[in-house]
Amino acid sequence: MKTINTQDLAQWLEATLQVQRFKDYCPNGLQVEGKRQISHIITGVTASEALLQEAIRRKADAVIVHHGWFWKNENPVIKGAKKQRLALALAHDLNIFGFHLPLDAHPEYGNNAQLGLQLGLEPLRDTEGAPLTCGPENLVWLGQCPKGRTLRMLADDTEKVLSRKPLVIGNPSHKPNRIAWCTGGAQNFVDAAIEHGADLFITGEASEPNFHIANETGVSFMAAGHHATERYGVRALGEAIQKKWGVRVEFVDLDNPI
Repeated sequence: MKTINTQDLAQWLEATLQVQRFKDYCPNGLQVEGKRQISHIITGVTASEALLQEAIRRKADAVIVHHGWFWKNENPVIKGAKKQRLALALAHDLNIFGFHLPLDAHPEYGNNAQLGLQLGLEPLRDTEGAPLTCGPENLVWLGQCPKGRTLRMLADDTEKVLSRKPLVIGNPSHKPNRIAWCTGGAQNFVDAAIEHGADLFITGEASEPNFHIANETGVSFMAAGHHATERYGVRALGEAIQKKWGVRVEFVDLDNPI
């Protein structure tokens, strides 16, 4: 059975995801220290109690997620659900790794890169081959829509891939040209997408103003689920770890309708 030292894994993850580049809402990296050697890793979207219980059931040594703990401006008191989660991690010596914005932005393992692959979206690229991006922290990706696909067709494609019916605002028969996308709760980034010429913006969540912005600008809007759009980055990261280090990695998808 192959193992990796916890600190070696932490250093590789932080370097690979370039965590120092980002001003984030939470600490990125090893959030709770557990066993010194890791042979089995569970990856998932959120470090919920349910995911921890599944990791314990499968006898994992570490959990790697996109939504970790210790968020900025949250109440720091450890009680209730937070106490339950932390107690589980400590009792079972589980390492908890969390990577938020760095895992959204990574050009290969990131949520945006991976969602584009899942949906067949072709990113626009600069002269050096890097994806064209915009918005805060350059998190919004820009690309071309598949030729001949109407908004209705794109919505159907998205539902088929993500197993979730998206909320769509716009003319179903419209054939978008330039598309912008950003996974998760990026509905407020729609203005950046519009400024960069997008006529369709895909994200995870929607807010009330998105309806009016879409109708008034003619830029179609699609909310395909926060959880549903952010499954693929942490899964890809886990696959990279398994390939590099030879340790066992399992992605666990605990459905979330939001």
